[in-house]
Amino acid sequence: MSKGSAIVIGASGGIGAAFEAALIEEGAYEVVHGFARSRGGAQHLDLLDEASIAAAAAHVAKGPPPAMVIVATGLLHEGEHGPEKALRDLDPAWLAQLYAVNAVGPALVAKHFLPLMPKSGRTVFAALSARVASITDNRLGGWHGYRASKAALNMLIRNLAIEERRRNERAIVVALHPGTVDTALSRPFQANVPAGRLFDAERAALQLLDVIEELKGPDSGKLFDYEGQEIPF
Repeated sequence: MSKGSAIVIGASGGIGAAFEAALIEEGAYEVVHGFARSRGGAQHLDLLDEASIAAAAAHVAKGPPPAMVIVATGLLHEGEHGPEKALRDLDPAWLAQLYAVNAVGPALVAKHFLPLMPKSGRTVFAALSARVASITDNRLGGWHGYRASKAALNMLIRNLAIEERRRNERAIVVALHPGTVDTALSRPFQANVPAGRLFDAERAALQLLDVIEELKGPDSGKLFDYEGQEIPF
């Protein structure tokens, strides 16, 4: 068992819960902290409430320093709102909500948790992004808010990687694409997923943990898929 703790933000979601369970089962960390908006007490963390993020970080600061932080959150649809098919579907309030959850929230997690990570040794801060956030790979258009907010997350990851490297030269900060996972986020859009490409949450989490394990210093600031292949920004 290595020293340090592992943090999962969004631990009540399908893939977040799978990350938490896998990290506990592996037993590589002294403590595994799972935080979520739906949890109470010390495990409560709402990406839309910076005070709750700061409180969660203060709780972690009492124990072993975090060697791994995984932000396993994302917003694609909610209620009557979903991915836009055309410009006429753009709604400013919904766009702001997507940016708040998909970009601003993870950035605030980094603001409060990265300073808790050791200044030496290998550390990993990872946030779930998406292949559709790649500007280079975008050939279909649509899904304006989700694509743009996750692309904003990718830029933040690159910035964070540069800044964190100055604090710890072995720090790795990355964005990860889990593929299409059988969770509430993807359920309305699974019909066209190729056979064998819809992953259950446990498989998705284990695949990404394998990717994380293989990451090296030069990989920091980049986006990788579940097979460990770099996706261009």
